[in-house]
Amino acid sequence: MNCPLDPIPSAMLQTISPDLVPFITTVINGSLTSGHVPTVFKKARVIPILKKPALDPSDISNYRPVSLLSFLSKILERVVCNQLSDYLMQNNLHDPNQSGFKAAHSTETALLAVTEKLHAARSAKLSSVLILLNLSAAFDTANHKTLLSTLRSLGICGTAWEWFASYLDGRSYQAQYFNPLLFSLYTHSLGKVISSHGFSYHCYADDTQLIFSFPPSDITASARISVCLVDISSWMTAHQLKLNPRKTELLVIPGDPSPAQDLAISLNNSMISPSATARTLGVTMDNQLSFSSHVTNVIVSFFCTTSEGFGPFLFTQATQVLVQSLVISRLDYCNSLLAGLPLNAIRPLQMIQNAAARLVFNLDKFSHTTPLLHSPLLASGSYTSDSKH
Repeated sequence: MNCPLDPIPSAMLQTISPDLVPFITTVINGSLTSGHVPTVFKKARVIPILKKPALDPSDISNYRPVSLLSFLSKILERVVCNQLSDYLMQNNLHDPNQSGFKAAHSTETALLAVTEKLHAARSAKLSSVLILLNLSAAFDTANHKTLLSTLRSLGICGTAWEWFASYLDGRSYQAQYFNPLLFSLYTHSLGKVISSHGFSYHCYADDTQLIFSFPPSDITASARISVCLVDISSWMTAHQLKLNPRKTELLVIPGDPSPAQDLAISLNNSMISPSATARTLGVTMDNQLSFSSHVTNVIVSFFCTTSEGFGPFLFTQATQVLVQSLVISRLDYCNSLLAGLPLNAIRPLQMIQNAAARLVFNLDKFSHTTPLLHSPLLASGSYTSDSKH
C-alpha cells in the first residue's frame, strides 16, 4: 500500500532503485552521522482497520491503527534496526530469555523453552502455573525518557544515542520496525523482578510467559503467585505500562498423576481463574500439554479454507500457492511442539496434508498421496511431529 506522504509511489521508486541507491545512501548516512532524524520521517498517515470482520464497526475500540510510512523512513528504520540488533548480539546484551530479534530464535523457540520447562516440572511430579501476561496498549504508553535511559545503560551513547533521542522526539506514530525491539529493551529489567520470586519466564517481544512450579501439596502457591504479580504490576506502573487482568490468562498444569489444582489469583482487584486452554504466539496450549485444541484449530482452519472447493477452478500452480500459504504454513508452524505425542494425536494432521495434496493435483479422495507429498509443487514431506519441513 502506497503512503500518501510519498510524492512518488513506492512501486516506482523500487523500479528505479538502482539509480537512486547512491542518493538514498547519502540521506541515510547523513541522518546517522549527524544524530538527527528529519521531521518528515516522523510523520505517518494513520488509518483504522477493524480487528475482526464480525466486530461492531461503531465501537472505536474494535479498530487497530495502521500507520502508512514514507518509503525513505522505512529504509532508515530498517537500517538502524539491523545495526542495533547486531550490536546487542555482538555484546551479548539481549535478555537470554527473550526470543525476539535474535538469530536462530523465533516464536517456536520461545514456545519450546516454555513447554520444556513445563514437561521437566511434570516429570519431577511438580505442578506448574503458566501465566500469559497481557498489556494494555503496550507500545503506546512506554516512556521515552525511560527508554533513552535504558539505551544509555546498554552502552549506546554519543551520536548513536542522540539519533535515538531525535528519532523519538515529536514522533506522531508508532515505529514500524523498532517498536518490538525497543520495547524488549524497555522491559529489560522486568526479568529481575520475576526471577526474584523464583519464577521462570520467557518472552517474545511484548509477549511474556511466567512459569512457577511447586509441589502439589504447597498451599502457599496462590499467595506467592499473587505477590509476584503485584510486584510485576508495580514495575509496570513505574514504567507507565498497565497489565490487563481481563486478558491475562492462567493455565494450571498438574504434576502427573496429581489432579488439577483450583487456583484463583488476584491481580489489581480482579480474579484470574485457570483456563483449560490459552492461546499464545499463535498456538493453543492446554493444561495437559496434549495440544489437542491446537490440532483441532488447524483442522477447522483447513476445512474453512477449502470449503468453497476452489481446486477444480484453478490451475495446479495457483492451487499450490493457496495451499502452501493457507494450509501447509499452518501445519508447519511450531510443529516441533508436537514431538513425542502419540501417533493418533497427530494422525489428523497427516490426513489434512493428504487432503491438501489431493486438492493441489485435483484428485479424488481415494487416490494414493505418498508420492505427491514429495512433489516440488507441494514442497513438504510427510507430516511428522519430530521434524521440520
